[in-house]
Amino acid sequence: MTPTAKSVDAFIDDFKIKPKYKGAYVYFTDYCPDELFNNMKLYCGKHIRICKEINIWFMPQEAQVFTCDNPGAFQSIYSPHSQDKKKTLETLADQLVSLCATLDEYPGVRYKKDNSMENAKILAELVDNKLAKHYELDDSTKKKGKTQAQLLIVERGFDPVSPILHELTYQAMAYDLIDIQNDIYRYKSKDGSEKQAFLNEDDMLWVRLRHKHIAEVLEDKLCKFSSDVEGVKVKDPMRTLLPVLLNPYGIYDKIRAVLLYIFSLNGTTDENLSKLIQHVKIEDEREFILNWKELGVPIITTPINFSRKPTRRDRSQGETYNLSRWTPVIKDVMEDAVENKLDTRDWPHQSENPAAWNGSGAVSARQKHKTSSQDERRTGSRLIVFVIGGITHSEMRCAYEVTHAVKSCEVIIGSSHILTPNSLLDDIKALSKHPMEFFTIDERSNA
Repeated sequence: MTPTAKSVDAFIDDFKIKPKYKGAYVYFTDYCPDELFNNMKLYCGKHIRICKEINIWFMPQEAQVFTCDNPGAFQSIYSPHSQDKKKTLETLADQLVSLCATLDEYPGVRYKKDNSMENAKILAELVDNKLAKHYELDDSTKKKGKTQAQLLIVERGFDPVSPILHELTYQAMAYDLIDIQNDIYRYKSKDGSEKQAFLNEDDMLWVRLRHKHIAEVLEDKLCKFSSDVEGVKVKDPMRTLLPVLLNPYGIYDKIRAVLLYIFSLNGTTDENLSKLIQHVKIEDEREFILNWKELGVPIITTPINFSRKPTRRDRSQGETYNLSRWTPVIKDVMEDAVENKLDTRDWPHQSENPAAWNGSGAVSARQKHKTSSQDERRTGSRLIVFVIGGITHSEMRCAYEVTHAVKSCEVIIGSSHILTPNSLLDDIKALSKHPMEFFTIDERSNA
């Protein structure tokens, strides 16, 4: 269980008056604070058979994907009414340390600099300090030095397009269009009986197909694309947007189209935004669009908030399907990192990497750290990318693609949670709510 007051209090309640069990085997997912440990010992110490602390305060979602299993972190960090932002960032930092300890890594830490947002910088500082403290407290007699790993921390507003865009790869498309809960797809068979499919690493067919373009999954029989082969930028985005707004699409699809239009222009005028909101008929729910400013994403164009768009890699020659040319910005970052091309002005070092780390696994014999069973399974270096505020399935795919292309560097990506386009829109809208507005009726009555 997690070493939190809520978890420990619930555990104590099971033993305090009349014990529910003969004994308990307690495994904390991370270091348990002395106050909580002493409390537990006081009330139910005689019932505890084993009590250990292990570094698993994170959820391994896939072979190269992890989460902190905390969707609520989005509100805590980005809501202007949040009362627990600092505590949430502290918790995320502890979970990242737990991840690094499990991987036996002591990485150099970098973050994406943003003049309007400081969450990545704060989290980078917290993680670096906690990593240093963790390895000072390590059981080994020798103090651990930096390993051949790098940790990059970036905010969700860094790339607002990827979580809103309709993706055409199998996994991302499925989670966007179908109601899949906890990686379980429920459906009815031909005889009417309820069935379920587990979309995880145990299903080898799913693993083989999840990152493929939908046309490949369908053997290209049902898809025929006609688009600009050269990938020329759309000259008049409004002409592309209007047909979407005039058609009877769902409200979320129209909001996504409006947002993509605004993102493509790096913001729009107040007057133009009002017209767009009227077209979509969300005059009373304009928070779906306006609240992106809380993530540092420009919505209303002013001379002050003008920001330079990142230069993208040219991928026009490598795309098989012209309609799906979009590549998440995080893939550019991963590739630049493993090629040692990240600009230090945009990606400051919170702590330096070992001199030998150049992202390609080139480590000299003299500088190579002590080998372990973990090292024997991989000969290259490791890049860990953490996105504050949720990751998309398309960004998850990028970790596998870069690892496959580079081979000598394993890329792992993680976040507080995995998001879908509609779940993100709901979270964005909810940023305007005050904490009391999140209570249920029962919670309010108890309060």
